[in-house]
Formats: sequence, C-alpha cells, structure tokens
Amino acid sequence: MLGFEHLDDALGYIREHGIVMVDLRFCGLWGQWHHVTLPAARLTAPLLERGVGFDGSALGIKSVKAGDMTLVPDLQAAFVDPWAEVPTLAFLCQAFEAGTREPSEYDPRLIARRAEAALAECGAADRSVWGPEFEFYLFDSVAIENSMHVASYRVESAEGAWRRSEPGSGYAIPPHGGDHAAPPQDRLHGARTRIVLALEKLGIEVKYHHHEVGGPGQCEIEIPLLPMLQAADAVMLVKYAIKMTALELGLTATFLPKPLHGEAGSGMHFHQCLWLGDRNAFHDPSGYAHLSTTAHAYVAGLLSHGPAVMGLTNPSTNSYRRLVPGFEAPVTAIFSLANRSAAIRIPKYADRPESTRIEFRPPDAMANPYFAIAAQLLAGVAGIRDRLDPTALGFGPVDDDVFTWPAERRAQIKALPTSLGQALDALDHDRAFLTHSGAFTDEVIDRWLVRKREEERDVQVRPHPYEIEIYYGL
Repeated sequence: MLGFEHLDDALGYIREHGIVMVDLRFCGLWGQWHHVTLPAARLTAPLLERGVGFDGSALGIKSVKAGDMTLVPDLQAAFVDPWAEVPTLAFLCQAFEAGTREPSEYDPRLIARRAEAALAECGAADRSVWGPEFEFYLFDSVAIENSMHVASYRVESAEGAWRRSEPGSGYAIPPHGGDHAAPPQDRLHGARTRIVLALEKLGIEVKYHHHEVGGPGQCEIEIPLLPMLQAADAVMLVKYAIKMTALELGLTATFLPKPLHGEAGSGMHFHQCLWLGDRNAFHDPSGYAHLSTTAHAYVAGLLSHGPAVMGLTNPSTNSYRRLVPGFEAPVTAIFSLANRSAAIRIPKYADRPESTRIEFRPPDAMANPYFAIAAQLLAGVAGIRDRLDPTALGFGPVDDDVFTWPAERRAQIKALPTSLGQALDALDHDRAFLTHSGAFTDEVIDRWLVRKREEERDVQVRPHPYEIEIYYGL
C-alpha cells in the first residue's frame, strides 16, 4: 500500500499520476468494505479536518435517529485501485461521530489500534506481527436460489471429479487430491498468478501460491508477516483482489469455510508473534519448540479464551461445518509442534530467533479481520498478564494424533465450539479480556451478538434440502 506523510505528498502523487477520483473506504462492523467516491480536487485540508458525512445506520452500526457519521482518510493507508474505470486513489478511513468529532467506538480499525496499545501497556512487547493464510475456492459459476418452495445452490468447476464423464475432462482432480496439484490438473495456476500480480501492484508482497487440497478449485495464497494494522488492511485488500480478478476471468471466488460437502474447507490461519524492540519476544532457544515463557503464557491465554475468540474469528453457521474431524480441521484446544489437528501449531521450520511464531488455526475469512486479530491479541495479552501456564491448564503440548486416542482421553481436552451458538454464548459470557483495556466496548459486542444470533436463527428456521430428501417419504 501507499503511505503519505502529509497532504501535500498525496496531492503531489495525484498530480503526477493523473488521478481523477478519490475513493474513501470504510470497513463496517460485519467485515465488508463500503465506500464513497469524490473528485480528486475535493481532497483538501478542510476535508481532512471535517471528514465526509455518511449514514452509519445504513451499515447497522448506528440508530436511524442518530446515524450521522464522518469519514476521514488515513493518508498512511492508500492504494491505486486497478479495477476502477478511471484513475482512482483509494484511502482507508477512520470513522468519527458527526458533530463531536469523537472516534467511533464501532470503527474496526480503531479497535485494532486499541488492542495493540493494550499489548504495549502489558510491558512484554511493543508490537505484534501477523501472517494470515488465504484459502478460497475459484469456481466457474455459482447459482443460488432460496424462496418458499426452493432451496438450492450449485457450483461448477472444470476441475471437479463429477465432470469426468464429460469430453475433455480427463484431468479432473479427485476428491481431496488437489494439494499442490500441477498442470494440467491445476487449471487455476494462471488465475492465481494474475491475482499475485495484482497484489504486487497494490504493494502487497506474496510468499507463494498453490492449489490446495480441495479438488474442485481450492487455492491458497500466503503473504509474509506484517504489523498488526497493516495485516488486517491486507486481508481486506487480498480478498478484494481475489474477487475482482476472478470476475475479470469469468470465475467466481468464495471464502466460505465449507462450500462443498465432503471436501476440504477453507480457513484463515493466523501466524503471529510479539516483538520487544529488535527482539522476538516469543523466542527462547531452550524452550519447547523454541518458545519463550512469554509465548507460553500467550498460548495459554489464547486457548483459555479460545471459545469466546471464535465468536469473532468464526462468526458464521458455515464456519462450524468446516470444524469437524477428518479434514485437518483444528477441533482441539491444544498446542503442538507441527501438529495440524491442534488449535495452535508451532511451525517446525520457524526455529530461528527472527521467525519463531505460533499459528492459530481455527479462524476463517467470514471474520471481520480487525476484530479477529484484535481478539486473538487481547486473549494472548490476558494470558501474559495473568501469567498462565498452558501445560498446567491441560493444553499440552500434545505431539501425537489425538484422533487416535480413546474417546475417554480425548474428552479430557477442553472442547472448542462446534456451533455458532456455542461460540456466541462463550463470547457473551467471557468478554472481560476484550473490554479490559477499552479496545472493545460492551455495546460493540452486544451489537455483534444480536446480528450473529439473527443469522443463526435465520438458518435454523429454514428447511434443509437434505432433510427433505431423507424424511419426505416417511
């Protein structure tokens, strides 16, 4: 992304690059971008002072009777939108209350900033870095229909095993056979490369891309670790780039955790570690998996508050169709070295002082990334503040396959939520670690809970096509 120190720097860039429009982008409470677009000449000092008005009630974050808010561009967070019809410079924005000019407590970027401030206050570190992994499906098409008399969706993929009987489909990928597939089985290599080129133009470095396990179109793109706010901004940008590039290519992209029955789901694992000055606070060469005492306490906090965290990191009913045994899904509240069934995995190859980190594996891309990262960080900070010990709390380390354990032994592991309702209940009852520093407010959490419980109820009251199939003739 671009960053400008002063307004004059931004105006100079606009003149030099022939920018015609300025786009102001704001992440709403539910994790989607919204925007308003202005002629570039409107970017002035008064605009930076007063902001641009918008209706917060339309985004579900304010009441109709008091919906007026303002957007102020963040000069440090800008990018040229390659999909705009005319040269357009987009700025991520901070939201303020109209009139009072107080920062809005509903602004996701502000919540992330406050979470990082809470980290600095605990004294163990002064910053955190994050590396999200992007798993998603690229389909040739999708058709969705829901009404009183029909409930259906259908996706098509040239890679799908169900296409094997069609002419020219001899290179279809078998179920669960897509991991690092090469052409001609991998028909999406070119599409992923186009996405990577778009991301590089946006200033986002990419580590690599490859075909994922899911045969019919599952892909993965991974980016390096970034400072907290930049990482959350990058999530928004990467999802945008993937969707827009897919549209250009006549494809459709989805980050749904479980779009296909019986096939691998898509998560958004978060690699993370803390730094104090120029030292990785998570590294200790004599510790288990080279983790320090600080890292162990952080792990204990994240697993202790894991169910509540998942109310923000896995906030859809579909999230819990992915979190089931048998698909490398992290369904156990344990930590381990290189164990992909654990909620927290320590990458075995990340053993140098600068690379030691943990990976929290439950999250998915249905989350608001600012909330997801802030919640994980605040849970870890709570563990550091309370000097928690993950081993004493029964979180491991566990270095063998827990699915081979007898049921009685597995039952001794703290359970992670298996439904959205369970995660929301945990968030409702275990929220003090989120509000302790003022990063989240009870009002934000309550509004989140109301919306997500409505979504859960809307799914619950609808007849499911499969239950019609198995019960219709009884």
